[in-house]
Amino acid sequence: MQDYLGLPEFEHGSTARLGVLVVNLGTPEAPTPGAVRRFLAEFLWDARVIETPRWLWWLILHGVILRLRPSKSAHAYQQIWTPQGSPLLLHSRELTDRLRAALNQRFAADTGQDQLRVALAMTYGSPSIADTLRQMHRDGVRRLLVLPLYPQYSGTTTASVFDRVTRALQRWRWVPELRFITQYHDEAAYISALAHSIEQHWRTHSRQHLIFSFHGVPQRYLTAGDPYYCQCQKTARLVAERLGLGADDWSVSFQSQVGREEWLRPYTDELLVRYAQGEHRQVTLVCPGFATDCLETLEEIVIRNRQLFLANGGLEYDYVPALNASEAHVNLLTELVLRHTQGWPAADARTETAADIKTRAAQQGAQR
Repeated sequence: MQDYLGLPEFEHGSTARLGVLVVNLGTPEAPTPGAVRRFLAEFLWDARVIETPRWLWWLILHGVILRLRPSKSAHAYQQIWTPQGSPLLLHSRELTDRLRAALNQRFAADTGQDQLRVALAMTYGSPSIADTLRQMHRDGVRRLLVLPLYPQYSGTTTASVFDRVTRALQRWRWVPELRFITQYHDEAAYISALAHSIEQHWRTHSRQHLIFSFHGVPQRYLTAGDPYYCQCQKTARLVAERLGLGADDWSVSFQSQVGREEWLRPYTDELLVRYAQGEHRQVTLVCPGFATDCLETLEEIVIRNRQLFLANGGLEYDYVPALNASEAHVNLLTELVLRHTQGWPAADARTETAADIKTRAAQQGAQR
């Protein structure tokens, strides 16, 4: 028999709160082979990430990848790990804290009540979506907005968040009203924030050929209908237009490909080698698909690809940091939350008690 999640001391008439669940990808708990192996086992077993028959992928994952990759990935994590922990987790926490403060200020000004909960969760690893939602349930969240930190929609990222959120909510006795932000790749505030960060970088660095590097996905996902490639292209085009760049001043590429199948092209590492040996020996890279800096930006782009570029004849290589917890990023997310929660008044959002129902019924009867 299914055991649905309820509160042992639930009080009818308790305050109904609005919850905002901020979700990022996740990170190992430590830069060690064991911690990385556990993280990769969860991440790479997600059928949204790897669309391969389960029996075949299980053999590849456990027979090859989880035997060879954890040590290599652990070494990469060690290059970027801080005394406080994972950069992705630290940036995500700071961003969520600043978003919470901004939203609490707005909601408190409107209602004067404590009716908002903003929490961070990770699709893989800790804090998990299921654990965070359980806490929101205990806090009386009855309306839930899910905000994945993925500007461009992909079935490999955004849809994975949806799967895990809805799987967790299937356990709730009282399912909350649910809204889900699936993308914000062309939001004016997002484009403005990216353009501003690049302009700020160029004020203290050389203005060079700009490469927009996005995380890659297999080409067959695009063919099957995933809009990710198109949304990446639109983000880059809108930022380039905002910066006043000409067609030869910027490029789009895709990084982090693994395996032997064809992924979205051009590959960032191959493009960098070509540019280093030819037309663009001075480049600036920005990674608009990453809301916060992480392994793929700090190790792959800042360290490994920089070495590759310079080793092949490149002269100058710069990286524009992710938006992280910048004021522009917080303002963007605040705007998104406020827009997507319209029609969900925080004031007077309370459940009806039995007495409320009886009083309302009596009033309706008197009016007949």
